[in-house]
Amino acid sequence: MAASVFDSPLYAQLFPTGEAGRLFSDSATIRAMLLVEGALAKAQGALGVIPEISAAAIHRATLEVQIDPGALALATGQNGVSVPGLVTAFRDEMKAPEHSQYVHWGATSQDIIDTGLMLRLRQALSLAETDLRDIIKALGAQAQTQAALPMVARTYAQHATPTTWGAVLAEWGAPLMDALEGLAALRAGALWVSLSGAAGTSSALGPQATQTRAALADGLGLADPKRSWHTDRTPLLRIADWQGQVMAGLGHMAQSLIALSATDVGEVNLGRAGSSSTMPQKQNPVVPSALLALSQQMGGLRSTLQTAAQHSHQRDGAAWFGEWMVVPQIALTLASGLQHAKTLAMGITPQPVQMNAGLEEGLGLIHAEALSFALAAQMPRPEAQAAVKTLCAEAMSKRIPLKDLVATHHPDLSPNLFDSQHGAGDAQTQAMHFATRAAAL
Repeated sequence: MAASVFDSPLYAQLFPTGEAGRLFSDSATIRAMLLVEGALAKAQGALGVIPEISAAAIHRATLEVQIDPGALALATGQNGVSVPGLVTAFRDEMKAPEHSQYVHWGATSQDIIDTGLMLRLRQALSLAETDLRDIIKALGAQAQTQAALPMVARTYAQHATPTTWGAVLAEWGAPLMDALEGLAALRAGALWVSLSGAAGTSSALGPQATQTRAALADGLGLADPKRSWHTDRTPLLRIADWQGQVMAGLGHMAQSLIALSATDVGEVNLGRAGSSSTMPQKQNPVVPSALLALSQQMGGLRSTLQTAAQHSHQRDGAAWFGEWMVVPQIALTLASGLQHAKTLAMGITPQPVQMNAGLEEGLGLIHAEALSFALAAQMPRPEAQAAVKTLCAEAMSKRIPLKDLVATHHPDLSPNLFDSQHGAGDAQTQAMHFATRAAAL
């Protein structure tokens, strides 16, 4: 198989990345770096750092010149970075040495590579935002229509108390909504321009280094950190933290859907299932399984990025190289997860009959908590809990519904205790609150 499922024609439909896939190709990398070089020249020309006519020629050429990534392989292997080879190839393609001598003026390779990466991560975040909105809207629309549909809530994979399908959808969607609302702050606090020269002191950029960096940031639509971040990798960590936050929410949804769609539960129809090579009766939960696998991968990738964030002195090669290995994978892992989540959010349908069966099975023990609090109004709570445990044990040993035992032993208690809507607390309110937030997008 291919080294990465994201680059594999065989697994392209199992782990699709949508438009984000094109952002992390070699060609996209080179295009982003050329955009940075062009914007840098334009900013320096406007400030008089380099001749304005040369700046205009460089900027125009960066939009037109095409450079083959393969042609840079040898130089990249020798230098450890692609920028020296890129600058040489670009100067050759410009065929205007009087202007091209000013390309990359005062910058260092890390400035160009890091800023180019931020341009691509900005696009990746924009694509993720669009997908998130679609997912949240789909979950919110169903949460509204199914706010009161009762079903079993589960803790430790066991029946707990009643809830509603709308509340479950809200549980999945609320963290995604929080992540969506945090994007503006993330963009301001992480999508930074880099321009501080070889050792982070801007020594080769001249007396207008600060103004040049600000102008470059403005020209590219990135934030100006007002300092060097060559060894401060927290901007990338913040982006990865946000991506991991979203992926964790999607993983929770996937894991729950695998369980709820299982043949012996059948409370949710996925709308799309896979077949087995030998068992014709199987309907495998392929989409949520792929989504869960992506969520699990995200943890390992983020761990590697955390380690790679520990740079030494003022510049570091090994730690920086480690970032290159995982940052694209993190972005594509989330992109693929969002593709699957959209499929699920727009395709899942509840199965009310099976949900009701789940509420009815188990001799009504799902209402034990409500019963204990009802009895606590008549006796000390420890005594009430002990009494309910005794009733539950009797129900299980004699296979008598808890409701019937309560009618015998505590006829004064309201039969509403065993009504699922009564036992679901504010589940319907939670569903409608999320649905309102989602509808406002």
